[in-house]
Amino acid sequence: MLNYQVLFLDIDGTILKPDHTYDASTKDAILQVQEKGVEVFLATGRPLHEIKDLAEELNIHSFIGYNGALAVYQERTIVNEPMNEDTVKQFVEIAKENGHEMVLYTSEKNYFTALEKPVVRDFIDKFQMKQNEQFTLDIANRILGATLINLKEEDPSLYQVDDLYHFSQVNVEGLLHCYDVIRDNVNKGRAIKTLLDLMGIPKEKAVAFGDGMNDKEMLHAAGESFAMGNAHPDLFAYANHKTTSVMDSGIFNGLKSIGLVD
Repeated sequence: MLNYQVLFLDIDGTILKPDHTYDASTKDAILQVQEKGVEVFLATGRPLHEIKDLAEELNIHSFIGYNGALAVYQERTIVNEPMNEDTVKQFVEIAKENGHEMVLYTSEKNYFTALEKPVVRDFIDKFQMKQNEQFTLDIANRILGATLINLKEEDPSLYQVDDLYHFSQVNVEGLLHCYDVIRDNVNKGRAIKTLLDLMGIPKEKAVAFGDGMNDKEMLHAAGESFAMGNAHPDLFAYANHKTTSVMDSGIFNGLKSIGLVD
């Protein structure tokens, strides 16, 4: 067995089930790998200010947030890559023209193009978001990540104004009309590469779990990678392994298969 040194875990659909709870086996697995000296990261599209309670419950102190735009290793900021201000403004204008909404994340808050529309309220409820405000253009230079809301399947092509950006469907029941904005040069995988270089850990000693297409770069960046049983069907091609679903101890079972938990 390889002496694994770092574990990257997506949150929604990987740690958290649709009802926002997690299996006791998941917490047990995290505790077991931590006792073996493995550094555990939460690696998410979510803003870091919205995952503090979960991090405390799981005793995790290192993070990748905003789909890789911000990475923190034991309270030290390693990656901090805001989006291009002009691109942000273009996306907001396209959304306005097409009846879409957006949530744009800074390091402190979630800014929505409309707060009271039903699709937005549903998004806020499903992710239990608390730090919410109305978006204004004066913060366009501070945006770390964004999610497009209320799109049809063909609509992401409307936002192809910059070749560095692509769009990943949110793999959460009831939110398939939402798409995370992903940058080719700023994503979970790029953040992991930067962190591994800093920590002096080879790729082969890194493990990652994910379920959405925003996890594909992360799975490719780790030596051992697991797609959850409930993952987006296209994600399995990017993972070394398929584990059981988030409803069936997927993290525990995956880690057990490589000898990291008992």
